[in-house]
Amino acid sequence: MAGYVIEVTDATFQAEVLESPIPVLVDFWAIWCAPCRVIAPTVEQIAEEYTGRLKVAKLNVDENPLTPSRYGIKGIPTLILFKDGEEKERLIGVTAKENIVRMLAPYLEGI
Repeated sequence: MAGYVIEVTDATFQAEVLESPIPVLVDFWAIWCAPCRVIAPTVEQIAEEYTGRLKVAKLNVDENPLTPSRYGIKGIPTLILFKDGEEKERLIGVTAKENIVRMLAPYLEGI
């Protein structure tokens, strides 16, 4: 995993995501998930490009079942954008980088 992406767990989700002063994109994934591996490089690129304006985190759904359950994660990969402790947007499945950037743009203006 690239140095720009952090790993979060059920135990660290509150502090790292919900209490973050900047928006957080969370990638809900699993090791066995082929589509998760496909989108991972895109997620890492976004983390690098938006350093300081956006925090990017990955949460392994197999090792951390409480948080995915709380947010109703039914399929992976699922990307959820959190801002001010609330879910703002959600993308499910593999998608183009442009779609992710378009989702993020309104929340990163002025940051």
